[in-house]
Amino acid sequence: MDIGLVIFDCDGVLIDSEVLAVATLIEALQPLGVRIDEAFVHRHFLGRGFPVIREVLAERFGVLLPDGFEAAYRGRLSEVFAAGLRPVPGVIETVRALRVPYCLATSSAPERLAVSLRIAGLAPLFESCCFTASQVARGKPAPDLFLLAAAGMGVAPARCLVIEDTLPGLRAGLAAGMQVWRFIGGSHFRGAVPDEPADCRPHRRFACFTEFFDLAPGLRRARCGALP
Repeated sequence: MDIGLVIFDCDGVLIDSEVLAVATLIEALQPLGVRIDEAFVHRHFLGRGFPVIREVLAERFGVLLPDGFEAAYRGRLSEVFAAGLRPVPGVIETVRALRVPYCLATSSAPERLAVSLRIAGLAPLFESCCFTASQVARGKPAPDLFLLAAAGMGVAPARCLVIEDTLPGLRAGLAAGMQVWRFIGGSHFRGAVPDEPADCRPHRRFACFTEFFDLAPGLRRARCGALP
């Protein structure tokens, strides 16, 4: 593979946040009379931005989120993250060992992203290479965000490797003409992971970042003292 840039999704890839975020959203919607379960959130919201949540709730339940709901939800989520958010095991070591540039591209709002990276101890690694859906007209599954990241990092899309966990993210990476791997090691994947639909099958799957360089040994930075 001629890979010149690795683009990481954040939630569910760099940080093990999806279970916490899903539970917090379900709880926040209950006072509005919206009763949904994890399966519904995974099917309709995972990997998407907050505007999609607003649209689906209006269309499916006739519920318009009140002013201040999003801010209150994000405040509560910050509290939940502070108590239990962790980086995905092995991801810090993997990022540090990359010999090619990297960045992240996420559907999360910039404010949530900043809090997440700080709590998980990832902020120093991604201080100047973050791209969010707030910077593009169309979020995932459109390719816009990944194309923005590639352009911002100065690498052609065909030389980019996307690490994603959600179906919208897989679709976005494939539509951008990039190599796409699906990470299935987050705690929101319980038991067997179903096969992806035909329109968003990744090039590879992996469940642990200790496997990353087994799949792509050429992306590992040479160790000091290693033989050429």
